[in-house]
Amino acid sequence: MDHFINLTLNGLALGAAYSALALSLVLIYQATRLVNFAQPAFALLSVYAAFAVTQITGSYWLGFGAALITGMTAGAAAERFVVRPIARVSPLNGVIVTLGMLLVVQGAVGMIWGNEQHAFGYAFSYVGRFSPADIFAVSAVAGVALLLFLLYRFTAIGLRMRAAAHHPEAARLSGVRVGLMLTAGWAIASFIGALAGMLAAPPFLYPNVFDIVFVFGITAAVVGGLDNPFGAILGGMLIGLGGSWVSGYVGPELATLSALVIVVVVLSVRPDGILSRPTARKV
Repeated sequence: MDHFINLTLNGLALGAAYSALALSLVLIYQATRLVNFAQPAFALLSVYAAFAVTQITGSYWLGFGAALITGMTAGAAAERFVVRPIARVSPLNGVIVTLGMLLVVQGAVGMIWGNEQHAFGYAFSYVGRFSPADIFAVSAVAGVALLLFLLYRFTAIGLRMRAAAHHPEAARLSGVRVGLMLTAGWAIASFIGALAGMLAAPPFLYPNVFDIVFVFGITAAVVGGLDNPFGAILGGMLIGLGGSWVSGYVGPELATLSALVIVVVVLSVRPDGILSRPTARKV
């Protein structure tokens, strides 16, 4: 029983990081109907910025703040200057461009910091049944989810952002600066993606470190429903728990396969995701 509890708690901590990345993907998809394959690139750039600042200042938390600011800035700049002009022509162009940004950022990181591994410490201990690091990860994601809910439900800017995402023409006629709201949405999503990067960062950094994390993140987004932020959180937790249980009872080499099994099972029952909104089919 103790083994099961330990695996469950570990799965919740892993799921928190996957949930944060899935949430960042869902926020952008809601606003632009675009799956942002550059999100792990922003997370990677953010974590390396944290690494650089930590090396200079000796403070993990200054590095943590630098990571969040870097992610937010990168997301806003990418939407305004790269994605928006190209996505106007075709949504497929936007997908291709985000894939290109992923490769460019990974290459740039390798050129600046090298392809060798860099040791990167963490502010909290991983020792214990539900370690301080695990508590911080789960608390951070829960806090972000609560703040997002309050932002979108109870603030004027949140209302404008929802209007710009779901009814852009009507919002524009009502005086909402739709472009600015979309940029703000990308900035918030990339801020959360940077948080996911900091939570999922291993002890050693290298340019492709977030490839598998992104696979789990996008899987979580699909499982929960690409149009539902809370579905992203639920999906992340399911992927984290499933991977932890399979790794602990069967073997770590099958943890990735468990994500595929969860996707197949969930989408067989709910093709649009667990918490997706029902939509009318065109005939």
